[in-house]
Amino acid sequence: MAQTDPIADMLTRIRNANKALHSNVEMPASSMKSDLARILKDEGYITDYALRKGDHFDTLVLDLKYTEDRRRVITQLKRISKPGRRIYAKKDKLPKVLGGLGVAVISTSSGLMTARQAQRLGVGGEVVCFVW
Repeated sequence: MAQTDPIADMLTRIRNANKALHSNVEMPASSMKSDLARILKDEGYITDYALRKGDHFDTLVLDLKYTEDRRRVITQLKRISKPGRRIYAKKDKLPKVLGGLGVAVISTSSGLMTARQAQRLGVGGEVVCFVW
């Protein structure tokens, strides 16, 4: 049985809820998903996120963001590094998304951060996903 990728699952849930114009999306929580939600909030792609405690597992709830005329703020989410093929970027060759209009999320030794933050700190890492 194939093992599922939790980040790819999170991106798919966000993509599907965004396409259906849902106001929020729920998923099982993990520390990496919470870090990704924090980055999406800091970069202005979602309104807010919350961690709901449950009996058996915690749930992460993201409030999706739309413009006044109900256009999507998140145009696309793309998983770059996959379990079958990891993609790494050195500190001097960090990716740019849409010439700087999008966000590249990097997993570094200091945690999950945007490519801009990684460049400022002078660290490289695994390229997790692109958001624009």
